[in-house]
Amino acid sequence: MIELRGVTKSYNGTRKAVDNLNLQIPRGEIFGFLGPNGAGKTTTIKMITGIIRPDAGEITINGKNIASDALAAKRQFGYVPDSPDQFLRLKGLEYLRFMADIYEVPEQERQERIVQLARRFDMTDALGDTIQSYSHGMRQKIQIMGVLLHRPEVWILDEPLTGLDPRSSFTLKEMMREHADSGRTVFFSTHVLEVAEKLCDRVAIISKGTILFCGTFAEMQQHFQSNRSLESLFLELTQNE
Repeated sequence: MIELRGVTKSYNGTRKAVDNLNLQIPRGEIFGFLGPNGAGKTTTIKMITGIIRPDAGEITINGKNIASDALAAKRQFGYVPDSPDQFLRLKGLEYLRFMADIYEVPEQERQERIVQLARRFDMTDALGDTIQSYSHGMRQKIQIMGVLLHRPEVWILDEPLTGLDPRSSFTLKEMMREHADSGRTVFFSTHVLEVAEKLCDRVAIISKGTILFCGTFAEMQQHFQSNRSLESLFLELTQNE
């Protein structure tokens, strides 16, 4: 579970990137976080993951406060940022072992997990190559694999489908559904609204740092008294923002 209570963040002491944000994402749910560029999505994700601190408010992950109990909170989640261009000089297998070391994954379990994830993402033959030599999509896949190695309860994914080929995209969406159906939490941002419409249990639409809507797609259609697509309703909600 992820909870945000009264979370606010300003830059330069004036512009509010996030303004009094209140969200609760329970276990067993895929939650889509949607918004235009500059809406506050990435700022929110960076606060949830402890990369930056809010000016006000409280964030907890499975009951662990990200500010006062940071290490315990960070053990609850796996985070995929919006750029996969990291640790480029490492080989794929070296990166996965590094991530397993950080999260103290036992040797036997890590070996099994690496084999399992590599097969699922069709990366077995690439693990001996440097990440620098990978395509964008392959870098995205190795990063996702590293994040999922320790089987985190909560997945926090910032534009995770960008650059993935159709098969890998399908695999990740399938894994997201499996993870939520097992009683755990998936929080992800995306600009691909068709995916959000089909995959998410609930969505929140943020613009200029405030939540314009939070609920199921059916609730959104009911609110607008319309059977239009999520894309169409999203555009209407954000047209004057």
